[in-house]
Amino acid sequence: MNASSRTPTILATSGGLVRGRHTDLAPGPLLWHALALSGARRPRLTYLGQAGGDDKSFAGALHEAFYGTDVDLTCVRLLPMPNVPDLRAHLLAADVIWVGGGSVAGLLALWRLHGVDEILRECWDAGVVLTGVSAGSICWHVGGTTDSYGPELRAVDNGLAFLPYSNGVHYDSEAQRRPLFQSLVADGTLPAGYATDDGVGLLYRGTELVEALRERRTDAAAYRVEPDGAGGATETRIEPRQLD
Repeated sequence: MNASSRTPTILATSGGLVRGRHTDLAPGPLLWHALALSGARRPRLTYLGQAGGDDKSFAGALHEAFYGTDVDLTCVRLLPMPNVPDLRAHLLAADVIWVGGGSVAGLLALWRLHGVDEILRECWDAGVVLTGVSAGSICWHVGGTTDSYGPELRAVDNGLAFLPYSNGVHYDSEAQRRPLFQSLVADGTLPAGYATDDGVGLLYRGTELVEALRERRTDAAAYRVEPDGAGGATETRIEPRQLD
């Protein structure tokens, strides 16, 4: 399927990679689902690891994870310099772009320095499937909670804002995440938005949330969080569809 014929699609997750049977990492159901959304028989997957400092050893682990599959993986680095001659052409040629976790504040700054923010908007409009985990989930939204500045979580509110919502990640696994996210939505620092427990993803077509997806057989869920009009926030559980 030609990317230009697809609806703009984002799968924003708190998951995507699992431990492999013979390797440290393996693609999990959420990442396989993002690849299937592209409609490509041999999908071209581009990994952006700027949130993790463009770690070459992690890129090597990813190549090992996809060895023997029909996925054509490239890892695009920006540090110490871009490792492809034409960032725009390379990213627009992808079927799926997956963004790893780490520092969302650093990720956004580095992308803007190199103009990747504008290129990713072109990719989204062209139908390249955008996906990612943690920082790679928050980045597509207005903002969320981050440990980019230290162990005490803070707000980040300068996301790419392709999606006009806030985003809470690791909602069930890190104690600060849930109360801070609700507080930031309640006081207007962040707009109403959606949160994901570990192993859960949010599928958007255009800017509309169409479903939540779960890659582990647990009670993990997604949540709609919005101001309650009385200085607090309300949280509505969204039951995910289970992926095999």
